Amino acid sequence: MRPICPKCSFEQKLSSRSVKSGSYFRSSDGQKIQRYECLACSTSFSSATWHECYRQKKRQMNEPLRKLLANLVSQRSAARILNLNRKTVARKNIFIGVKSEFLFRKGIMRSPKAKCVEFDDLETFEHTKCKPLSITLAVETGTRRILGLEVSEMAAKGLLVEKARKYGPRIDDRSAGRQRLFRKISPYVEDGADIKSDENPHYPNDVKKFFPNSKHLRFRGQRGSLGGQGELKKIGFDPLFSLNHTCAMFRAHVNRLIRKTWCTTKNPERLYNHLMIYAHYHNEQLKLN
Repeated sequence: MRPICPKCSFEQKLSSRSVKSGSYFRSSDGQKIQRYECLACSTSFSSATWHECYRQKKRQMNEPLRKLLANLVSQRSAARILNLNRKTVARKNIFIGVKSEFLFRKGIMRSPKAKCVEFDDLETFEHTKCKPLSITLAVETGTRRILGLEVSEMAAKGLLVEKARKYGPRIDDRSAGRQRLFRKISPYVEDGADIKSDENPHYPNDVKKFFPNSKHLRFRGQRGSLGGQGELKKIGFDPLFSLNHTCAMFRAHVNRLIRKTWCTTKNPERLYNHLMIYAHYHNEQLKLN
């Protein structure tokens, strides 16, 4: 079956019909691509017009770059390793992030519903520690399968409050981000599933709102150990081990989340793209092992 003309498809012309009109070899991967011409409007197009990588000149670098970004390599280092321009890597971070999010959600939909979920916030910052960010993360207990994540702004706290005044007022979007996350993952959690978290006083109301039939189990926070980037706890049995281990994995595989790093986030949306690249990679590796 020959493809439909993109112009006629956009204008909803049902009389469109195309014929073969030569071919060309794509420079990025050397594949032979068939060209077509529309008999209704004389528009020329090819079999690659509808492809997700349409007009990308370095499409062969997408998969190597995805693996590098999910394994502690910064964007500048990835550009040097793959011999790419930094701007190309920055643009591909967005493209690969969006594609990874689609595949991530597709994998969650095909997997069985979670019977026990752990969630909490992972803190990082954009540009400076005076502008902190919160990453709300939900993980399935036992399998460590990531169910979803959200990035939210938060205000500075502690000794940084005075220094942060020069950046102006900053909203605390953690509650809205948590609700966005619960709204996304609620279809993939069994009715009546156990929900685990720490003793944050803001958690119970949101859990009750989105998981009314679930049992909310709350555990006292523990001191972090030096190993695991401070995410793993200094106790014999950790009731939130699946969550804390996954948070440690995020810090160990996403370079901008490492503690005391100079690879900082400049845009929360680009951080979200990078996190989705690792989240998909994480779930993908869990199936292989």
